[in-house]
Amino acid sequence: MPKIESAHGAGGKIMQRLLEEVIIPSFGHRKIGTIGLDEMDDGATLRVDKSDLIVCTDAHTVYPIFFPGGNLGTLSACGTVNDLAVMGARPVAMTNTVIVEEGMEIETLRTILQSLNSIIEPLGIAMIAGDTKVMPPGTLEGLVMSTTGIGEVYLDQPISDSGAQSGDDVIISGPIGDHGTVLLAHREGLEFETDLTSDVAPLWEPIRDCLKVGGVHAMKDPTRGGTAVALNEITSKSKVEMELNEAKIPVRPAVQSLCDVLGLNPLHMSSEGRVVMTVASSYTDSILSALQKYPATRNAQAVGTVRKGTPRVLMKTTIGGRKVIQVPYGEPVPRVC
Repeated sequence: MPKIESAHGAGGKIMQRLLEEVIIPSFGHRKIGTIGLDEMDDGATLRVDKSDLIVCTDAHTVYPIFFPGGNLGTLSACGTVNDLAVMGARPVAMTNTVIVEEGMEIETLRTILQSLNSIIEPLGIAMIAGDTKVMPPGTLEGLVMSTTGIGEVYLDQPISDSGAQSGDDVIISGPIGDHGTVLLAHREGLEFETDLTSDVAPLWEPIRDCLKVGGVHAMKDPTRGGTAVALNEITSKSKVEMELNEAKIPVRPAVQSLCDVLGLNPLHMSSEGRVVMTVASSYTDSILSALQKYPATRNAQAVGTVRKGTPRVLMKTTIGGRKVIQVPYGEPVPRVC
């Protein structure tokens, strides 16, 4: 009898199979708007009194719960904000469930919750409901949080990750893989001669400015499975081919060095403060200018193009060849988000 493995939560092909064969078919009524459970987007649409809302939900677990650049609270807040933002929704409210292990210091919990609030309050997001549970010692790695986000569609319609069009440019908002690399190094006690920190950051404001510019056709935040999974989801759902230029993909030297040592690919390392998007080429320069006004997205770059063809992601390598960027089957790196 098959059993759940950690790889089932890692964002690769084995997780996709679990969703398609077990989880989604378990429910009969899966949509009340234009985007529902079957689309497997970052959230779903909900129409209330002629207003289009986006609802998303996510569980957040990370070890260690404090890491360079953030903690479980900042991760929970940014993950929810960004899931709404990449669907073109202004985040307005959240709920939060806290499952805490007996024995955790109350001050630790307070710090994490205040970190969450420090992200959402400046954005005008209300924490409107929640739940708290305590588990016996040894049943958790300290703390698990589960958030639901509610957002209002900013323009006339939401942005779907199935909207990429032939002729689009591909934009990445900054260096990839910082979050996954930092957590992996911190967890394993690896030493860096660098001040590399997690990229965790809320992206609503830069994305809002991109929506004002126009021309945005598809967006995704490259969390579990990293940039490779995010781009493959866009191409497969949009039924287009994408070609990236390896020389243009931003990767910090420390990230590349650790990946080289451990035989990992930066494209498979998670990011928690990055967005990948496809935009009409006539808007590319304006979109880049909008992104580069914000600290979290100041290093945004156009890294490739979209065209008609077999739904896949190709990479033009620095030595002149081409290779297919695959979705990892299971868990290429230890779970970090």
